[in-house]
Order: sequence, then C-alpha cells, then structure tokens
Amino acid sequence: MKALLVRVGIDSSYGKWNAPMDPYSKEFVYLPIPESKRSHAHLKRHYTESLPSLTQFCEKHSINLLSDLKFPSALKGAVMHLDPDFNELTYGDNSARRGAVLSKMKTEDIIVFYASLRPIRRCTHKLVYAIIGLYIVDEVIVTAEVNKNRWHQNAHTRRVNPQSSEVVARARKNESGRLEHCIPIGEWRNGAYRARQDIINKWGGLSVKNGYIQRSVVPPQFNHPKQFYRWFLKQNVRLIKSNN
Repeated sequence: MKALLVRVGIDSSYGKWNAPMDPYSKEFVYLPIPESKRSHAHLKRHYTESLPSLTQFCEKHSINLLSDLKFPSALKGAVMHLDPDFNELTYGDNSARRGAVLSKMKTEDIIVFYASLRPIRRCTHKLVYAIIGLYIVDEVIVTAEVNKNRWHQNAHTRRVNPQSSEVVARARKNESGRLEHCIPIGEWRNGAYRARQDIINKWGGLSVKNGYIQRSVVPPQFNHPKQFYRWFLKQNVRLIKSNN
C-alpha cells in the first residue's frame, strides 16, 4: 500500500491568496489554484463558482470578503485549476514530474490532500496547514485514455492537448471526498512549516526530513499507510462528495 500527502489549493505562490478557515470550528473553504494552461471553452471552471461559498462563509463569521480577507479582484473572472475535484472524486498530475508516484498507485492506495489556510481569528500560526480531503484510489488512468464524455471530470482532461505523461486518479465513492472540517497538522518549526512531531509519530513517520510540508517537488509519503489511516478514522471527520 502507498499513501501520499499532496499539497493543493490556492496560496501565496499560486493565486496570491490563502483560502479562509475558522481555527475554532475548523470550517474552511476549498479554493484551487489558477489554471495555467488553455482549457476547452465549454469545460472551463471559473472562480465565480466559489464566490457563493466564500460569501456564505463570510456572512456566517461576520467578516467581509474584500476588506477583511482581501480577496483579489483579479480572481473573480479567472479560470481555476479545479484539482482535486471533490465533486467528481478525481485528481490529476504529471507523471513525469510531481505525479510520478501517483502514476504507480493502485486500488486501495491513499491520497491525502492538505492546504495552507489563513485563519480568520487570531491563533498560534499565521497559516494553518491542514488536511482537507482524502481519496481511496479506485484506479489511475492516463489522460489519453479518458473518454471524451468524461473530460469534464478533471482539470487535466479539461485542458486542450494535455501532455501524454498526465494521469488522473479516480477515487472510491463513500470512502473519499473533501473533509467537512479540516484537520490541522502543521506548525512553524525550524524556519518552515512542518507537520507536528506528535502527529508524525502517530502516523508512523513521513518520508520527508523533519516533517517538512511547506513546499515540495515530490509529495511526501507515509511510512506506514495503514497506521496513518487508522489515525485518520479516529478523527471522525465526515467526507463529502462536494468541492464546497
């Protein structure tokens, strides 16, 4: 069994913003990175789709999307790289680079998604690194083999002329999805954001040195996937087949 810890979501490097979360309730909004390549016109996904969820989050927590959260006006009409797509239970990547391990994953392997979120209230850290989703893999398929009537299901197959090395993982229903509430796992330690050591111990270890999760070319792997998954189930967080 393999289990990957994959960083996703808009941040200061990709999109120049961090999606919000409440450090007390652990509620959050999932916002993907901007799309960097051309997509089929009829398959494009825009950030305007996420505005209702962001607005609802702000209203619930009595904050303003523009004045408090500084939502970039440039994103309003931009195309987003909706990946993972929790509504479709897919995740794509380039197997020639970051997705090399993804291309070798098999049924029942695990993909864990985490993001750097900005807390809307004062807490220990400026950013909260937290798990936001989990997939139990059903299959991994190269984009060239995806039927045209399923192109809409992932950002990589929505693209015009995707690279031959790109692959898409499809997840098992009822066992996969976006988390209803995020699970914070990070802290600022030794000059970077890292997974907390007490949590790493409960997982049985990570493949990266000193729990480094701030930015990585190769996604970390869990040393003991089954041990991690037992820990995850004990968190008792509901998985939702929806992006927000």
